[in-house]
Amino acid sequence: MSKKYKFLNQINFPSDLKKISEKDLKVVSDELREEVIDAVSTTGGHLGASLGVVELTVALHYVFYTPQDKIIWDVGHQSYPHKILTGRKDKIRTLRQGGGISGFTKRTESEYDPFGAAHSSTSISAGLGIAEANKLSNKNDDVIAVIGDGAISAGMAYEAMNNAGTSKAKMIVILNDNEMSIAKPVGAMSTYLAKIFSGKIYFSLRETIKLITSAFSKRFSAKAGKAEDLFRSAVTGGTLFHSLGFYYIGPIDGHDLTTLVPILKNVKQSKHQGPILIHIKTQKGKGYSFAEKADDHYHGVSKFNVGTGEQVKTSASAPSYTKVFAKTLIEHAKKDSKIVAVTAAMPGGTGLDVFGKEFPSRMYDVGIAEQHAVTFAAGLATENYKPYAAIYSTFLQRAYDQIVHDVAIQSLPVRFAIDRAGLVGADGPTHAGSFDITYLSTLPNFIIMAASDEAELVRMINTSVDINDKPCAFRYPRGTGLGTELPPISEKIEIGKGRIIQEGKKLAVLNFGTRLSEVLKASENLKKKGINITVIDARFAKPLDENLIWQLATTHESILTIEEGAIGGFGSHVVNFLTKKNLLDSNLKFRSMILPDLFIDQDKPERMYSEALLDSSSIEEKIMDLINSNIVLQKQN
Repeated sequence: MSKKYKFLNQINFPSDLKKISEKDLKVVSDELREEVIDAVSTTGGHLGASLGVVELTVALHYVFYTPQDKIIWDVGHQSYPHKILTGRKDKIRTLRQGGGISGFTKRTESEYDPFGAAHSSTSISAGLGIAEANKLSNKNDDVIAVIGDGAISAGMAYEAMNNAGTSKAKMIVILNDNEMSIAKPVGAMSTYLAKIFSGKIYFSLRETIKLITSAFSKRFSAKAGKAEDLFRSAVTGGTLFHSLGFYYIGPIDGHDLTTLVPILKNVKQSKHQGPILIHIKTQKGKGYSFAEKADDHYHGVSKFNVGTGEQVKTSASAPSYTKVFAKTLIEHAKKDSKIVAVTAAMPGGTGLDVFGKEFPSRMYDVGIAEQHAVTFAAGLATENYKPYAAIYSTFLQRAYDQIVHDVAIQSLPVRFAIDRAGLVGADGPTHAGSFDITYLSTLPNFIIMAASDEAELVRMINTSVDINDKPCAFRYPRGTGLGTELPPISEKIEIGKGRIIQEGKKLAVLNFGTRLSEVLKASENLKKKGINITVIDARFAKPLDENLIWQLATTHESILTIEEGAIGGFGSHVVNFLTKKNLLDSNLKFRSMILPDLFIDQDKPERMYSEALLDSSSIEEKIMDLINSNIVLQKQN
């Protein structure tokens, strides 16, 4: 810790926090907020969400007995204050760095992280599972799930609440309502919360109950509670949460510790059997003026200057793949009114915010609801529209059944723009796009493409516009392109045809995706050793360019496939073809380079690819091994 604080320097674990007087918790919160700002300014990360829950974090750890009591932070990007208070204060400046602590909650990192999270809307389900386990074990430990107003809009949260409402297991759900998820909350739920809990009469009654409860003895508390229930029922006809079986408390000011702490104490001491929902109102970016004023409340930031709020921006020599996608799609949409775009709460991350400004009636942000997004896009496709579902690879996993059942089986021409393909850096394994090649290329009626650079991405988008009889997907990574000149939107590629980048002898590399630049680096080094290899940009995992693969197999001694994906993807399909055609015999050696069978922790992308053995030096080494093994084989023969 770089600063001297009155209280925070003495707090290493929640047990230390409990030694502090309740009246001093506001100072603790101020110090904790300052430390979060200072730390994130040096590492980058999810600042706004963490600033919004500082008081809540302090109150929870002050009242409850963690780690015996379990706090589950939905998504986990608001957990920085929690990490500081739970033994990781001295590591907070390693946040999201190689060898450092995760930007999300992680079970292997701390006993205070009972459930790992980085995708949204899982906390209530996990919390209910823990609560039921407590009941089976006759344990009285509390379980608290903290979920945001954006995350609670997802279907999984309602499935969990529906189940929890019939359970007698005690669990606490805290709805952190900051009216600001990553993007503006969408859907009827956001409107419902705003209307149902903002009436002056309702707030007036709550204040009356608070006054009665605090001014008189506890014997009035039960009557006050009954009066509130009666009033709530009369005015609202029963809130949604009551209908789901939750005892509802709120809304309350999530930054007011004089309210938060007593309410949490009352809830902890309550003998109520069943789920309780506490609705708190907070401000994302609270306490840091630049975050409070920003449109996204500094949701995700790079390193920044604390005094000016100015973020450090690296100068890019080329546009990002995301921007290339958005710009290209806009150009097509100007000419084709059937093109529409769908995103699941990530308009900025996928570039569709720009598309939405150009075509506000043709861009749909469905909220944190990937399953709905896919089937919604399928519905659009049935009416001859051309939907582009722009979803991160790691989030598309959540909608796999819909991809299979609602899109592939019906052969509907939904176009999947798969952003964040491959390893993504600071967000680590939870956000890595490792599996989409495998989970999509197993499906009939699918066309699967991977861009090797930004120019190829443009050609694939151009090609996808005219695919009207089946679904297709094109994948591209996070970050900037190579600076390749972009082709016009009229330039397309033939379905299922790869391209020859260079011709050599004996060994051919079939590359699928953006590792092509690393393959070419390896090739240049090999040329210095007098070794010339054939390099192919495969372009398609499905359909395969079978003619080209046949040609390579019959004119080369070895074939090496390379992809930024897990086992079962492009390389598996190539070897399956070779086997079926009886081409894989003693005269042809085959190897594949894929992501290893493990989850790679956060680091700079180049270091992650080095660990995955998918960098140029690893590729060169693999090629040399293949060449040498062929030489040994020839000598033996």
